[in-house]
Amino acid sequence: MFTLTTLRRSVLIGLYGSTALAALTPAAFAQSTAQANKEDVIPSVTVVGSRRAATASATETAVPVDFIPMTKVAEQGGQFDLAQTLTYISPSFNSTRQTGADGADLVDSAALRGLGSDQTLVLMNGKRRHSTALVNIFGARNRGNTGTDMNAIPLLAVKNIQVLRDGAAAQYGSDAIAGVINVELKKSLGCEAVLGAGQYSAGDGKNYLASAYCGVQVAGGVVGITGEYLDRGRSNRAEPGSLRTIGDSKVQNETLYLNGEIPAGADGKLYFTAGTQTRDASSAAFGRGPDQIPTRNAAAMYPNGFAPFINADIKDNYGTVGYRARLGEWNADFSQTYGYNKMHYNISNTLNASIANKDLLAGGKGVSASRFDAGGFSATQLTTNADFSRFYQDIMSGLNLAFGAEYRTENYKIFAGEPGSYIDADGPGFGGDPGSQGFPGFRPADVTDRDRHSVAAYIDVEADLSERLKVLGALRYEKFSDFGSSVTGKLAGAFKVNGELMLRGSASTGFRAPSLQQAYFSSTFTEFVSGRPVDSVIAPNGGVVANAIGIPKLKEEKSKSVTLGATWTPTAATSLTADLYRIDIDDRIVFSGRFDAGNFAPIVPLLNTLGVGAAQFFVNSINTETKGLDLTVSNHANVGAGKLNTFLAMNFSKTEVTGINAPPVLVGYEDVLLSERERLFLEQGGPRRKATLGFEYLLGKVGTDFKIIHFGPQTLGTWSGSASVPNQHYKAKTSADLSFTYNFSEKTKFTVGGANIFNVKPTVQDANETDNGFKYESVQFGLNGTSYFARLWHKF
Repeated sequence: MFTLTTLRRSVLIGLYGSTALAALTPAAFAQSTAQANKEDVIPSVTVVGSRRAATASATETAVPVDFIPMTKVAEQGGQFDLAQTLTYISPSFNSTRQTGADGADLVDSAALRGLGSDQTLVLMNGKRRHSTALVNIFGARNRGNTGTDMNAIPLLAVKNIQVLRDGAAAQYGSDAIAGVINVELKKSLGCEAVLGAGQYSAGDGKNYLASAYCGVQVAGGVVGITGEYLDRGRSNRAEPGSLRTIGDSKVQNETLYLNGEIPAGADGKLYFTAGTQTRDASSAAFGRGPDQIPTRNAAAMYPNGFAPFINADIKDNYGTVGYRARLGEWNADFSQTYGYNKMHYNISNTLNASIANKDLLAGGKGVSASRFDAGGFSATQLTTNADFSRFYQDIMSGLNLAFGAEYRTENYKIFAGEPGSYIDADGPGFGGDPGSQGFPGFRPADVTDRDRHSVAAYIDVEADLSERLKVLGALRYEKFSDFGSSVTGKLAGAFKVNGELMLRGSASTGFRAPSLQQAYFSSTFTEFVSGRPVDSVIAPNGGVVANAIGIPKLKEEKSKSVTLGATWTPTAATSLTADLYRIDIDDRIVFSGRFDAGNFAPIVPLLNTLGVGAAQFFVNSINTETKGLDLTVSNHANVGAGKLNTFLAMNFSKTEVTGINAPPVLVGYEDVLLSERERLFLEQGGPRRKATLGFEYLLGKVGTDFKIIHFGPQTLGTWSGSASVPNQHYKAKTSADLSFTYNFSEKTKFTVGGANIFNVKPTVQDANETDNGFKYESVQFGLNGTSYFARLWHKF
């Protein structure tokens, strides 16, 4: 019987075969391909991986860099936000929308090469971008990590994305262990607009997008302005009759960005970027049934049960102002960058069961408020840079020298919620759980206001020893006020064997400073154990609980990275890159397991003295090793009367925990510090292999885009952590996207298409053992199934 699976396999076999034919027999399409596709090859300025101002392609850089033009994606793509767009283009990049993971449902974390989201540095126009105030805690893939919110950047504002797949802390500072992502914004003349709409085949998750860009001349320069409105509706894949809501969170984004450059002085330019986004987001927590009256429910309010909504007002601001000029033979760049992210929780469709129970005991109806201000947190970053570079044309075959300094200040705050969001109104042992159900508010004891600063200096040398051999070296010193200093270095080189083949490699050391969010996040919530109320704390580093237990002060993570690869360009229409890499990280910061009387008896008297029943904390304790291979193949060809662009990009990555370095007080309790479940989050939080195979065919006014995305298998731990319960194993899955574009003219295009058109879902698991309480986690490509979209682009 001819099934959908048979059809899918037939399509995949045919497409893999045709891409091999396109990549391995380019001569068959040699009809002056270089001339015919000249407009498809867009030279890019190498911003990441090199401080030399020169045009380069991905096959000419000494370290692996992906250049991703965003024009077509913004005009015709099926994804409406930047994180999801990159997920389906770059195999090294991974971002999966979470569900049932509290604040992580509202901010998509992103990562490179299977490492944590805070081990990738994000730049905007070459300047450091701030991280979010959120540190992922509950149920999230990037457990214990902070990261950069890519979805705070509107797609239409982006000119290109450059992904440096190499350790670069010696060049750019903390966080650049896995690599660097640079987002280059537009500042071109002209105006354009995009309208988009989409939804899942199940009929929910409706998306609406309205975005416009306009670049105008100002004082001899160009200023580009982008405005975007995105409304993403909630989706729900919960079983019929369930109190749960499982799927995409509801999001409304309003974003405005400004990017420009204006001549100032004889040889100078004033440049600036300013962006702001407000996000109204909402996700659903676990349901509370009628069987949980009065502990977590109230008969007078939700007799049939309810599911609380964790809502957040998110504010994200970014700004850079700088001046570039020639000082004699030197290029000078002075800049000031500002970043701010705030997340303010309000919990709706909820109650404080202790307030409702107190009201009932006093003769009332037994109700509380159904909405609470639960407090939140914010993070601020200010970075001052002075950079200088000079190119010596007469030294060897060319030498570029760069040096500079950086000063950065950071602040992290936690602010408390209203009393009703955390109080225990009916007192211990009277039945009603304290705090707003779904997400208890931050208490006054959690309030934090912490600062730190850092200074850095670097020197960077890039030399063409001959026309065929180039080398790059970098050295950086960085000192932080809260943990000390770090010196990192990098050496890279490339050798052109001939006009077609180039060998390249690099070796570097790196580091990542502990984020203020990891060091000072604090949360206190009350649990009932055997009917007795127990305060559980996520204890901030250096606080009373952490110090009393003997948890050491956080320090930097240290890394060693090696990359070895080759690029091959057999014709002007075909290119291939392959890069092997290894990244060793010592003293990775992890979010510990829960220490209480059940697993750490020595802590009981101490916790009782502190009025605490259980504690978790961040600690430097894990060594990991990551090995992998990145492979890219691209081909441009004339096929019939049209043009075919084919590309294949693959990433194979394996991360393993190689050691657990428990603090002296926790020796012997390594299985609590890092359980198998937490270890698997580190090792397989993202798929260990990922591949994208794409075909773009243009015939006359009609363009077709067919893309296959393969996600490798994943194994995650179980909620119970029982040795008798098998781990969650997710089989490899392959998804496909298809779209058609009609070009009414060079100024107007209309696109329709579908994502995950075969409606592929993750492997079904035991819902009692998943973190989100559903039959599968938010892994690989998510859990929503097929979606459809339409997009209209017009240039004015």
